[in-house]
Amino acid sequence: MSLTNRRAAAVAAGLATALSLAACSTEEPAEQAGDATDAATAAVDDTTLTIYSGRNENLVGPILEDLEAAVGTEVEVRYAGSSELAAQLLEEGDGTQADLFFSQDAGALGALAGADMLTALPDDVLNLVDEGYRDAEGRWVATSARARVLAYDPEQAPEVAEMTGIDEILDEAYRGKIGFAPTNASFHSFVTALRVDRGEDGARQWLEDFAALEPQAYENNNAVLDAVNGGQVSVGLINHYYWYERIAEEGADAVEAEIRFLDSDDPGALVNVAGVGVLNGSDAEDAAIAAVEYLLSEEAQQYFADETAEYPVVEGVTSTEHDLAPLGEGLNIDLNELDSLEETLALLDEVGLT
Repeated sequence: MSLTNRRAAAVAAGLATALSLAACSTEEPAEQAGDATDAATAAVDDTTLTIYSGRNENLVGPILEDLEAAVGTEVEVRYAGSSELAAQLLEEGDGTQADLFFSQDAGALGALAGADMLTALPDDVLNLVDEGYRDAEGRWVATSARARVLAYDPEQAPEVAEMTGIDEILDEAYRGKIGFAPTNASFHSFVTALRVDRGEDGARQWLEDFAALEPQAYENNNAVLDAVNGGQVSVGLINHYYWYERIAEEGADAVEAEIRFLDSDDPGALVNVAGVGVLNGSDAEDAAIAAVEYLLSEEAQQYFADETAEYPVVEGVTSTEHDLAPLGEGLNIDLNELDSLEETLALLDEVGLT
């Protein structure tokens, strides 16, 4: 077995282990991008474009329907968790029928890039986004971004409005009053970023201190936000867009919870991305690249900004529905390094946070 195949097998095994442990997980600028018609002109022939989507159908189904019309090729989509699909792609190897992988997070894309399963994208596509939102070797590119934030009850914990780092919640005052979603992929990405930024010992220490405060576990980010909003806990660890979506649905006056963006170089402010990569050996490579272009078009970027309350990754696009706070430069890590999910889950199990 070649080194690449051995690595692919190891990563697949790790992702499979991660999947079994995280079965309850939920989802969760050099130039201006061209419009949808620009992507359509790159399109192709009568081949079917097969997309493996780790993004939830409720979130991205409409934009993928528009993508089919824009690219001009029949599209088939398989939906499942990003880790599950990455593991399947690694198992399928060269025999996969997938042409495009649409991932919920950078870690799954990093696993495939590390196993040499993604082809380098053209420079004119890569240059649509900032370098921080694409693989250094051009094998994947972000389509939208999301930030970790602290949701808080301003009645119980008004001081959170001034917090700058994740260490500040490690205080006896918050014993039993912190909500988190231990099986959620976004929490796993945060812990992975903590490991990358502080090393294994530093991450273990933070997690042990966190566990000692008896935080309250919830099924997902929405449930954490519900608990904060209802006063059951005073602080919650979530992604930013859950709060913005709640505000859009219920109105600002009906939502008690507020959110705090930490300093951008803090692991608690991790900016992770959803993104796409084209599979090596795809029989529909031209259509797949056209699909990537479409997801970076103004039309698609506006969809992410307005419909999912995520951050666009193409310069010049802003949300018309949500007053999104500006993002800082972000934690200085290679997002490919978020692929070490197996080690993250092992550490969470070790400290009793699974």
